[in-house]
Parts: sequence; structure tokens; C-alpha cells
Amino acid sequence: MSRPVRTIVPDLAWAVADGADGPALLRDPRIGIGDDGRIAFVETGGAPAEVERHHGTLLLPGFVNAHSHAFQLALRGTGEVFPAGRGSFWSWREAMYDLVGRVDADELHDLCVRAFERMRSAGATTVGEFHYLHHDDAATHDWAFDEVVLDAAEDAGIRIVLLHALYRTGGFGLPAEPGQARFLAPSVEAHVARLDELAAFAADRPLVGIGAVAHSLRAVPIDEIAELAAATRERGMVLHLHVEEQPKEIEACRAAHGVGPLRLLLERGLVDERTTAVHLTHSSPEDLRDFAAAGGIACLCPLTEANLGDGLADVPAMRAAGLPICLGSDSNARISMLEEARWLELGQRLRGELRGCLRDEQGRLDGPLMDALATSGARSLGIDAGAIATGRLADLVLVDRDHPDLEGVPDEHLIAGLVLGAGDGVVRGTMVGGGAFEAFVVEGE
Repeated sequence: MSRPVRTIVPDLAWAVADGADGPALLRDPRIGIGDDGRIAFVETGGAPAEVERHHGTLLLPGFVNAHSHAFQLALRGTGEVFPAGRGSFWSWREAMYDLVGRVDADELHDLCVRAFERMRSAGATTVGEFHYLHHDDAATHDWAFDEVVLDAAEDAGIRIVLLHALYRTGGFGLPAEPGQARFLAPSVEAHVARLDELAAFAADRPLVGIGAVAHSLRAVPIDEIAELAAATRERGMVLHLHVEEQPKEIEACRAAHGVGPLRLLLERGLVDERTTAVHLTHSSPEDLRDFAAAGGIACLCPLTEANLGDGLADVPAMRAAGLPICLGSDSNARISMLEEARWLELGQRLRGELRGCLRDEQGRLDGPLMDALATSGARSLGIDAGAIATGRLADLVLVDRDHPDLEGVPDEHLIAGLVLGAGDGVVRGTMVGGGAFEAFVVEGE
């Protein structure tokens, strides 16, 4: 049992009061922060004298950015010229490979620190870094860039789950391309051995976790994904994959295996409660239903999916299937968790000419939006965060209730008003692991 070392009292908090069944918007709650960096209690009622009072604030679980490629921050504005006509994901990828070929360790560290600090300025307390840019020296498979990313996260003070990506091929039955050399593992065994080294490295670092990745079915043969899945299950690690972002990938998988990527994963029994599929942009309702039934989680990245022209995922089918949805900033062309959540809802309004795609049984958006911003992301990354509740990690975001973006919004509509109408300037500070609230003011924001 942790020993409370401080008690914070905001005006409002989206929290689970001790003894309650689920989260609600609480007024003047007392939230104890334990000496182990976890929440010691959540109580309502009169506040004692010795509290840390945060007037004019709304306290939320720290946002969880479940899918990031931090180095791609350097691509902002590039790949946006189209001399050959319409661009695509595949033409953007060439600009990304050009960056991959020239980035060094110092630049990578700088890019990651900048990306992670921007995430904290946008209310994110955890990042799932889907990391496939592994090697400084591709010829020797030195894995030198792994610790560069972890060092950058420590410098930014963000909780990180390094999602260490296996990358093996250039397509179904195709060898890797030269531009992919820095991504590659010599074998599944070598990759798993590296996972074990990273897990040992993270063992005494409370803000570091390690997860596994099969980059995609075009980059890892299905038999090798099965090997990796077995290894991660033995180790209790989460497993993330890019799945069905592009029609071209689905067509190539059907040509090679007779079914699309998501159905192939399901048929091989490679989906369970630790599996997160990123994008699912072109997945069928039937496959989404079976993916949800197997325990899977969806991670959507609406800003990147829009930027790359991927399309809009079938969120109504996901919701009907009971599929948990979390969010990521992916290519980091724009880092704003509120905006990712905003376009999770608004994109479906445009797609389906409807309002309230994410509504719960009471017709409200509050719970589903907070699930996407925090709860489902924490589950996806295998961390005990994502909610203000006793025993959870004290990863929190403090919102300025008096900010002009929230002026006039009634308390009972505050979360919907925040997500659908506010910018990141409403974030007063973030707490990671029970530390002090820190404000990250990023130039240009």
C-alpha cells in the first residue's frame, strides 16, 4: 500500500471515486498521490486544510499517444510537392526513406526530444514509440538508435513504451529494399534477443516499458509473425502491427495468401488481448467484428491518415463490434492529442453525415472520448495508467478551465467542449509518475 505524500484538489476531475463503478466528472475531489508514483485514493467531500489546491482547473488522466514515429517530425512540409500529379502514401514513403538514409544519432536524439516535449505540451504523458529505425551501422545491425530514443524520452520526462519493430522484407515474397537497411533484423531470434536486452535495460527504469512489433504483413512473413507472437506471449509483452492501411497491401496479401492481412492474422490465431492493430483503414465489418471478439485493440491516427490520404476507418463498425479504440500521432506532422480525438469524431461526421458517432448508451461523448485519449491507449501499451483511480499510475494532465477556448462551456459539457473546440493551449501542465506538474511551452504553439 502506497503512502500518500500529497493531496491535490482540482475544481473538476474525470475520475473514479473510491467505491464507484466507473469514471464521472467529480467536483472538488481529493486525489492522493502516493510515494510509489501511484494514486493512493480518490475521495469526494470536504477537503482538509493540507491540500495542493488547483483553482480553475479540470484534471484528466494523462493522454496516451499509442503510436508514434518520432523521427518523422523532420518530414514536416516535405513530401508535399507533387510534380508527377497526385501523391500517395507510397510517394510520401520515398521522402521518408531519404530522411532515413541521412539521419545520425545526434539528429535523431534532437528530433525525439522535440517530438516528446511537444507531446507533453499537448497533454500526453505516455508515448508508444513504434520504433523501426534501429541501426546507425546497418551492416553490423548495431541497434545503436534504440537507446538514443530511450535517452530522449528520459530527457523529455515522458513515459515511454518502446515498441521494438521487427522488419524483414520489402513486400510479400520480396527482398528488403536498400532504403530499409537500417530497419532490418537478421532473424526473428536476433530480434527477440534484442527485446530481452531492452527489457533488462528497462527493469530499473520506472518510466520505460518494452513491447514488440511486427511492422506489417508486407514487412514480416506470416510464419515469422507467428514466431514473434509466441515469444511475446511468453514474455507478457504487447504486440503491435500496422494492418490494412493501404488497399495495395491488402491486394498483395490476398494474392499471396488468399485473404487480407487482418483475416490472415485471425486465421493463424495471432490475435489476443495484447494485440493492437494500427490503422485498419480498409478493414471489413466482419473482420473487425472477429478482431474485437479475439480481444484486439484498434489504434487510429486520424491526422496522419488524412495527411497521407489513407482514408477513414469504419469507426461505426468498430463501435458496433465493441472494439476498443486508442489514438496515435504517427508521423507527427501535427502533434495534438485533442485534435486526434476531435477528428476521430468529426471525420465520421463527414463520412457518414451523422453526429455522435462515439456516443455511449446515454448519448454522451465524454466516456468514449476519454477512453480513446487515455484508457484504451494504456491498455494497448500494457501500462497501469489511463484513469484517475486508486492504484493507477499518477500520470495526469491539468487543463485550464478558465482558458478562452473553454469560456462559457457548462461543466456538464466540458469534456465534449474541450475535445471538439479547444486547442492545446488549455493544457496547464502534465504529471508523470507522481512528480510535479510541468508546463511545456513549445514555441509556435
